[in-house]
Amino acid sequence: MTKQASKKTSVSALMGSPVTDAGGQTVGHVREFAVSPPVDANHVQGLVLRLVGAGRGKRMSMVAVGDLELTAAGGLRMRGQAKATPMPKEESFLLLERDLLDQQIIDVHGHKVVRVNDVDLVWEPVVDAGAAAASDSKADGAEGPLEGHGLKLRIAEVEVGTRGAIRRLLKGLSAGTVERVAGRFGTSAIPWDFVDLIDRDPSRRVRLKIEQEKLAKMHPSDLADILEDLAPAERQALFTSLEEGVAAEALEEVEPKMQKSLTEELDSEQVAGIVEEMDPAAAADFLAELPEERSEAILEEMAPEERQDVEELLEFSGDSAAGQMTTDYISLGEGALASDAVDALREFGDDMETLTHIFLVDETEALCGVVPLLKALLAPPETTLASLAYGHIVSCDVHANWKKVAELFDKYNLRALAVVDEEKKIAGVIYAEQVIAQLRTMN
Repeated sequence: MTKQASKKTSVSALMGSPVTDAGGQTVGHVREFAVSPPVDANHVQGLVLRLVGAGRGKRMSMVAVGDLELTAAGGLRMRGQAKATPMPKEESFLLLERDLLDQQIIDVHGHKVVRVNDVDLVWEPVVDAGAAAASDSKADGAEGPLEGHGLKLRIAEVEVGTRGAIRRLLKGLSAGTVERVAGRFGTSAIPWDFVDLIDRDPSRRVRLKIEQEKLAKMHPSDLADILEDLAPAERQALFTSLEEGVAAEALEEVEPKMQKSLTEELDSEQVAGIVEEMDPAAAADFLAELPEERSEAILEEMAPEERQDVEELLEFSGDSAAGQMTTDYISLGEGALASDAVDALREFGDDMETLTHIFLVDETEALCGVVPLLKALLAPPETTLASLAYGHIVSCDVHANWKKVAELFDKYNLRALAVVDEEKKIAGVIYAEQVIAQLRTMN
């Protein structure tokens, strides 16, 4: 079958282009590109026109892309008896020029926020059965012209680099001139499939068109970077769209000032749901930065068990070991076996990525051993954990200052440090990643 031709273009190249009727009379000029995401997020459904003779106050009209054809000279012409119709309600469409150019978008593939300078489009033919039969009679490999065919206008990629900006700067010059100058600059574009939009409705409120699955797969640090790079309205819209667990992980990664900004428009019940998913130490740090009345309101909405963990940590100074520790850890009796460690891991419902050790306690609940998690997992099930424990125990008092904690991690090359009370009972654990995060904020 004949390979049908396609033709590349862009939003900046088509903006202002004349559209003629079948007789060659100019009907109007292109002012927008309407996409209906629920119908087809990958193609422009219609071109929005300002009709010839229509004043600025007149409502725009729209012609379906399928009712257009490209002339041999590259112009746009309506097919047969096709006509432009009054523009439907704008809120049902994503308008590429208004809603995308100069806007921030999330490049979910590159895990970053970028600004749109142009949108690359591709004209593609729609071949009916009669045209397809005629094209079959041609020699294989012959390029079928776009002229005379109905069209589709596919969104190919988003320009985020200098080339797109140059195209817009030179808008109004001939297409050849624009492409010759813009071609001197390297391409920096994101395939449309890798873009998730933050688009706006007519009231200029932000609504998101972003897949939760993609967000959930991002590392919390990447998601936090994206939140920090977005403008306030987009940032708030993105955060409120996140599932509680994902929101909690992202909230742990951003600065206290932004934590407060992200949650100030949410009610106490919504924030409580997110805080319950946070590491208790991070949750305590977050609540400590809020006004007391706001913090108390959030605590009241939390489940009793999670609330108790956080309230205990709030009693300590943020600069103390207890103020930085987490209560998410595993402790077992000194007679426990490797099989008990596996069972405890199965029941551990918190973030296992940070878990590095199992802590052993005697009959008085005092710390009596520290076992590397990997050793416990690789040992035969009947092995006693005490036999796998370090020959020495390193711990710190709940009131130890942060400098002392950092010194212990450095001196003993620790990955986890038990924090104990006056009776040597475990109050919590500090992990290496918490130390790194704290040192980063101090610098």
